[in-house]
Amino acid sequence: MALGYIAAFSETLGLAVIVAQGIAPLKDALVSEPEDHVKAAAAWTLGHIGRHTSDHAHALAEQDVLRHLLACMVHDDSSEDLQTKSKRALKAILAKCTHMQSLQPLLRYAPVKVQKYILKQMSCVLPHDVEARRAFVQNGGLQFLQELNETVGGRFADFAQNINPRQARRRRSPHP
Repeated sequence: MALGYIAAFSETLGLAVIVAQGIAPLKDALVSEPEDHVKAAAAWTLGHIGRHTSDHAHALAEQDVLRHLLACMVHDDSSEDLQTKSKRALKAILAKCTHMQSLQPLLRYAPVKVQKYILKQMSCVLPHDVEARRAFVQNGGLQFLQELNETVGGRFADFAQNINPRQARRRRSPHP
C-alpha cells in the first residue's frame, strides 16, 4: 500500500514506481495471492499508479493489468472489498487509457457498467486516431458495438456514432 500512497501523491512519483518495475509484483499479487485483502491492496495501488496520465495507464495496459482487475471485479469468490477496489482502479485507469489494443478485448468480456467506461474512452480517442479507428472497424469492434447496442436497448448508440459516424450510419441504413 505504501507504493499506492507514493504513486497517488504526484504523477512524477507514479512514474517512478513504473520505472522501478513496480507494476509486475503488484500484478503478480493481484493474480497469485490467495488472500483477498492483499489483492485488494494491489488493486488499489495499481489504480493510484494508472490514474495520472495516458502514459501511466498505457504502462499498466501493456502489462495486462486491466484484464486482471476486471477478473477480480467480476469473480464471484472475490470479497466485496476486492470487487470495489478493482472497479475503482479499473475506472480510474480506463479514464486515462488510450491503448486501444487493450481496451477492445476488454469490451467483449466486461459487464455493461464497465463497457460504458470503455466506450466513453474509445469515443474520445478513436474519432481523432484514423489508424486506431480503422483497426477497430476491421477487427469487428464496431460490429460488436452495434450488436451490443441492440442487446442493451440502444443505450450505446451515441458511442457508435461518435467512434465512426459514417460506418455506423451505413450499418443502420438498409440502403447504401
